[in-house]
Amino acid sequence: MDEARARAVLDATELPHGPGHVRGDRPASDAELLALGENAVFGVGDLVVKVGRSLAEAPELLARAERELAVADWLAESGVPAVRAAEPKARTVDGHPVTLWRRLPDAVRPAGPADLAELLRLVHALPAPPFELPRRELLGGVERWLRIAGDTIDPADAGYLRERRDGFAAAAAALTPHLTPGPIHGDALPRNVHVGPDGPVLVDLETFSTDLREHDLVVMALSRDRYGMPPEAYDNFTAAYGWDVRDWSGCAVLRGARETASCAWVAQHAPTNPKALAEFRRRVASLRDGDPEVRWHPF
Repeated sequence: MDEARARAVLDATELPHGPGHVRGDRPASDAELLALGENAVFGVGDLVVKVGRSLAEAPELLARAERELAVADWLAESGVPAVRAAEPKARTVDGHPVTLWRRLPDAVRPAGPADLAELLRLVHALPAPPFELPRRELLGGVERWLRIAGDTIDPADAGYLRERRDGFAAAAAALTPHLTPGPIHGDALPRNVHVGPDGPVLVDLETFSTDLREHDLVVMALSRDRYGMPPEAYDNFTAAYGWDVRDWSGCAVLRGARETASCAWVAQHAPTNPKALAEFRRRVASLRDGDPEVRWHPF
C-alpha cells in the first residue's frame, strides 16, 4: 500500500460530522498515519480510518473488510475487549475498501505477551460465531506476494518458497490438534493488543478465522526463536495462557508454514525497498541452511 495513494482515498472519503469528528472536507494531509502495511491506517479526530489495497488487485478484500466489522460486533456481544466499529458497513472509495473505527484512548503502557495470552484465552473459549469464518489460509498469500516481488528476487528463491508452501500446506492438513479447533485471531502478536485505561483490547481483526487454535500460539514461539523475544517474556505468555505449544508434535509444521509465509510477505516490498530485499535474502538463506535460530528483523 502506497501512502500517497492511501491519502488520496482518504481525501475522497466523506467522514461523519459532529462532536469529535473531523469534517469530511479536511485535507488528508492532516491525518495521522498510524500504520502502513497490508492496509493504511489513519487517525482522524476520534476515528480510525482503514484503507485497504485496490480491489482491482485483490477483489476479495471487500468481503474481508465486511467480515472484520462483523467480528468486531460479535466480540462486543461476547464480552471480549476489542476495537469497535464506528460504522457497520465497509465502503468502497475509488476502488478501495474503507472501514471506520472508534479511536482508542492513548495507550498507558506497551502491551506484553501476558496481555495477549489473556485475550487469546477468551477468544479460544468462544464457540463459532453466527456467521461464517474462513480457514486460516496462512500460505494463501504466498503466490501473490512472490508475484509482486517479480524479478527483484532470485527466481530460485521464489521456486524454493513455492515448494515449501506446497509441502507445509499438505503437512498442516494432516495435523492432529491438541486444542479444540475454533475461532482464532490469526495474527496473535502483542502489537495487535492496545492497553488503554480500561485494560488490554484486541485490534486488527481482519485475520480472524476458524482453525487450529495452535496457529495463534506458534506465532509467539516463532517470535522467541526468530525475532529476539526474551525467553522470560515467552515464559510469561505460556504461563498466562496455560500451555506451551512447543510441547505439541505439530508445532514444527505450523512454524515452518508461518516462516514460509513471512519470507514471501517481505518479498512483496523488495521492489521498492532495499532493506526488504536484504531481509528477504537473510530469511531465505536461513531456511535453506536449516538454521532455526538466525535472527530475523521485524519488517
